[in-house]
Amino acid sequence: MASGRSSGQASTKIVISGGFGAGKTTFVGAVSEIVPLRTEALVTNASEGVDGLEATPSKSTTTVAMDFGRISLGDDLVLYLFGTPGQRRFWFMWDDLVRGAIGAIILVDTRRLADSFAAVDFFEARRLPFLVAVNEFDDAPRHRLSAVREALALSEQVPIVRVDARSRESAKAALIAVTEYALSRLPAAAS
Repeated sequence: MASGRSSGQASTKIVISGGFGAGKTTFVGAVSEIVPLRTEALVTNASEGVDGLEATPSKSTTTVAMDFGRISLGDDLVLYLFGTPGQRRFWFMWDDLVRGAIGAIILVDTRRLADSFAAVDFFEARRLPFLVAVNEFDDAPRHRLSAVREALALSEQVPIVRVDARSRESAKAALIAVTEYALSRLPAAAS
């Protein structure tokens, strides 16, 4: 973690990831205490057959580089949030976005659970602590978290929570959970 120069605050980086349309931009926007930086572009006909728009017919924009936000947790910790693009054609950016991060949140849409496998594999391969946050869309089927864990083949150590990406308090709780999880893994990483 880096230390803030003038305020004495520590700062760190958390990555918000997941499949196309899983709620990453909404999550960052709901919890950020600054106006989030968004790199969105209009979804055009050129995306048909490339971005899998079938499950998100009303989606009109998409992240093409990243989302960026900031949140203070108490007086001594600032989290910088970096949301990844969800489309496969922009995955090359993920390596740069995770550099220096202490952990990640993978947002999952149970209507398109298969879209989550790439993010799980990515963070497991890099040994970056992550948790899975099931985004509770209004029209999404509800499943037991143990069933989601089994479907994603997650180890018992990986935290899994429910989240409403539109809710500041819900998103903040997920950020606290991943921060605590990442910090709990520090002694193991040192040995």
